[in-house]
Amino acid sequence: MKFIDEYRDRESAELYARALSGIITRPWTLMEVCGGQTHAIVKFGVDELLPPEIALVHGPGCPVCVTPLELIEKAIDIAARPNVIFCSFGDMLRVPGRDRDLLTVKAQGGDVRIVYSPLDALALAERHPDREVVFFAVGFETTAPANAMAVFQAAQKGLTNFSLLVSHVLVPPAMEAILSSPETRVQGFLAAGHVCTVMGFTEYEPIAARYRVPIVVTGFEPVDILQGVFMCVKQLEEGRAEVENQYARAVRRLGNQPAQQVVGEVFRVVPRKWRGVGEIPMSGLGLQPAYEAYDAELRFDVVDRVLEEPSECISGQIMQGLKKPPECSAFGTICTPEHPLGATMVSSEGACAAYHRYRRIRVDGAGGVHTS
Repeated sequence: MKFIDEYRDRESAELYARALSGIITRPWTLMEVCGGQTHAIVKFGVDELLPPEIALVHGPGCPVCVTPLELIEKAIDIAARPNVIFCSFGDMLRVPGRDRDLLTVKAQGGDVRIVYSPLDALALAERHPDREVVFFAVGFETTAPANAMAVFQAAQKGLTNFSLLVSHVLVPPAMEAILSSPETRVQGFLAAGHVCTVMGFTEYEPIAARYRVPIVVTGFEPVDILQGVFMCVKQLEEGRAEVENQYARAVRRLGNQPAQQVVGEVFRVVPRKWRGVGEIPMSGLGLQPAYEAYDAELRFDVVDRVLEEPSECISGQIMQGLKKPPECSAFGTICTPEHPLGATMVSSEGACAAYHRYRRIRVDGAGGVHTS
């Protein structure tokens, strides 16, 4: 496929792998931030091409995975109410709550609809003025502009039956939380290219300087990732800690400034709880006071809820790069895509789903799970 095949070219991939072998002198641990990168790494065997000194660990780069249990429960509560049309991207429908998910609500008669854009939900609100239309606004900075524009347009149109259940999270505070942990293994980052397409990468420059870690903005195809790894390891071997841009075909240093402006108009930075990780200060987006009329948590009075994560799910450790999916005792046994314990097994970008789908699973006599 034009513009894709060149980034999946085997010879180019092997060239970067050989180049890495030529410069590496000691072990290094790198974290890719985006779940899309995780899936590419596992699907195409990128990690298996790397010299053994390089370890790739998986970060909290899937917004579906980090949406906390109480937000899922709020979504389920709202979606089950009469007179509500609850709209969401499809990958949120099977994320488990305490005892059911949004797909179950739909099966039980709730009006739960899959949409491809928040503007689709806005159009539903215009067509159904007698119904409350709620959009589940989940995502990193990448999806924030479209969600902000939906709210902005709702205000311009004077719609009173449209609202967002907001679960937006921000990448830089999560990276700082990982680097601040005494348990961290991370010595360099592959930053998410699509996030930087919107936000640019100036926010990463103070992080690289403060923690002395290289950060390479990286794309999503195998050659992108291998080039990003090469650039990151080269910095480490040379004792540098800078922000570099591998994904220059899509990312500029200052990002998409009109998109940033609409996000700043509608959203403000707030603390946010991350599933399996806990609350990270100033790591999310919430609606500005001027747009609180569009806040579904306030409209449906579901603000104050706190729930504990299932103790048998280690997704938090996986998303902090401390463990990999096969190290979980539930992986592939009591936790599968059909019967998930956590969101990392459900999401199309979840690390557990990637390993379950692309790596052959063996279960030994003692019940242990391995990949090969």
